Amino acid sequence: MSVTAPAGFEAAGVAVGLKSTGKPDVAVVVNRGPLKVGAAVFTSNRAKANPILWSEEVIRDGVVEAIVLNSGGANCFTGPFGFQTTHQTAEKAAELLEVSAGDILVCSTGLIGTGDETFRAKVLAGTAQGIAELSADGGEAASLAIMTTDSQPKRSVATRDGWSIGGMAKGAGMLAPGLATMLVVVTTDAVLDAAQADAALRAATARTFDRLDSDGCMSTNDQVTLMVSGASGITPDLQEFAAALADVCSDLARQLQGDAEGASHDITIQVINAASEDEAVEVGRSVARNNLFKAAIFGNDPNWGRVLAAIGTTRAAFDPYDVDVWMNGVRVCSQGGPDAPREAVDLSPRATDLVIDLKVGGAQATILTNDLTHDYVHENSAYSS
Repeated sequence: MSVTAPAGFEAAGVAVGLKSTGKPDVAVVVNRGPLKVGAAVFTSNRAKANPILWSEEVIRDGVVEAIVLNSGGANCFTGPFGFQTTHQTAEKAAELLEVSAGDILVCSTGLIGTGDETFRAKVLAGTAQGIAELSADGGEAASLAIMTTDSQPKRSVATRDGWSIGGMAKGAGMLAPGLATMLVVVTTDAVLDAAQADAALRAATARTFDRLDSDGCMSTNDQVTLMVSGASGITPDLQEFAAALADVCSDLARQLQGDAEGASHDITIQVINAASEDEAVEVGRSVARNNLFKAAIFGNDPNWGRVLAAIGTTRAAFDPYDVDVWMNGVRVCSQGGPDAPREAVDLSPRATDLVIDLKVGGAQATILTNDLTHDYVHENSAYSS
């Protein structure tokens, strides 16, 4: 049930015609618990959609009653009219829920530039319909309503002793980090205050969603939200909660990676023995964004030379003649030179593991990416998404 697995939450997903397919396109998640705590992280893209501008202000006091999400239109670069649409969406939800509009988060996803009067009317209608259809098992419907080019919904649940965490995500393209990389809603019935929720969410996001770099393209609408109901009445050990939240976020990130537009390989890049974690991330990201490397993996070619060339563009400490590279368990490069023959590497499985040993320290990091395929280019050129 994803976001309605924890106690104290209701959700709904409805279809109001924002999508030409007629599929669900407006989701609502409402916190009915004794606590109304919220935390969120947002895209670092300077070009921000209207819902992001609104939600950044809402989250400042750490109080969230509900979140309204729509697919089928990003409401980005739609000017003051678009911001008014977001504001009216929050006001409509607040009116029906009898709460303050300043405690309603709003998210949108879809084609940039979409957000005219027809869009506004449908979003407002969907908000009302969604609230009318709220239920304690509506998490599944909500997860379907936020999908765009996704081929399947992304859901995850973690249950601990007396409390739980549930989450839903959408994302298949424009997956590159900037605090968040898509739309995600996570709920918990544990007892936390706003500062604790914020700290746990930022820690989890930093090592999960922020390390998913599928295509190097950062969206204008990215938001990850944590809602806390406290309905379990249990105050968890903060380390245990942080670990469980990271598990849910990691699971959702892997699902996003596996559903990336047109991808035929899910590539896990592990950088080990770096001088610092930041440098390990920089190296991993440089490879993840290297189109020549990604195209090679699509062609099942273990071209380790492209890996070293990508590393060389970073500021990380390393000796190019002392680097080892493994692909799917085979060391193809040792001390900056050829090792095992390329034909020894089987890149036909979808899961592809790349390990880069920099040999300069003890830090490490893992970056998730995908290959660059004909289907990705077709999907992003044949029609607007």
